[in-house]
Amino acid sequence: MVKIRLRRDGAKKAPYYTIVVADSRYPADGRFIEKVGTYNPMSEPEELKLDTEKVADWIKKGAKPTTTALALIKKAGLEI
Repeated sequence: MVKIRLRRDGAKKAPYYTIVVADSRYPADGRFIEKVGTYNPMSEPEELKLDTEKVADWIKKGAKPTTTALALIKKAGLEI
């Protein structure tokens, strides 16, 4: 199954997340199919960049977002 999920990057105690489309069998910080956005919770205000067209396309193809990814997608203004 293909999932839209967060991939943790950044330093210790300074997380930076990449929103990726990945096969559910791949490790959380491992291989992915496509990068669709970034999320930086440490900046003030929080920084969220998301390619909504790519996300909508992957959801139409059957990709399931995780709960956290779904919350960020809704925050970006995309209705599912």
